[in-house]
Amino acid sequence: MRQTYMAKATEVDRKWYVVDAEGQTLGRLASEVASILRGKHKPTYTPHVDTGDHVILINADKIELTGNKLNDKIYYRHSQYPGGLKSRTALEMRTNYPTQMLEIAIKGMLPKNSLGRQQGKKLHVYTGSEHPHQAQQPVDYTLRG
Repeated sequence: MRQTYMAKATEVDRKWYVVDAEGQTLGRLASEVASILRGKHKPTYTPHVDTGDHVILINADKIELTGNKLNDKIYYRHSQYPGGLKSRTALEMRTNYPTQMLEIAIKGMLPKNSLGRQQGKKLHVYTGSEHPHQAQQPVDYTLRG
């Protein structure tokens, strides 16, 4: 009888990947990066253990959106005070807060619990092509689509 392999948090081997967001579609990029953060690309994937890798996203300001989403898509947030609803279009987000835009998209695809928050901390987003993680010796990751 075969035993199912269950990864342990102490045995996880983490790698660092660099993903270039230039010319990529927001949702397609976000789903693949979320999969890497969760560890679903590994044969040792275990749903209740954080088996994912670190992801460094560069060129966040050069992300693409299809159709008329730049003008039609609206990001909402609320201050929890009466009348405190704030909104920004995707164009405003891409010009002024591109890192936030990608973080919202990717973290929205992670589990909504303590494991998802732990996996979300392994995401590092930068606007330019430079990042301060050379010491971790990150490997370039080519997206599937």
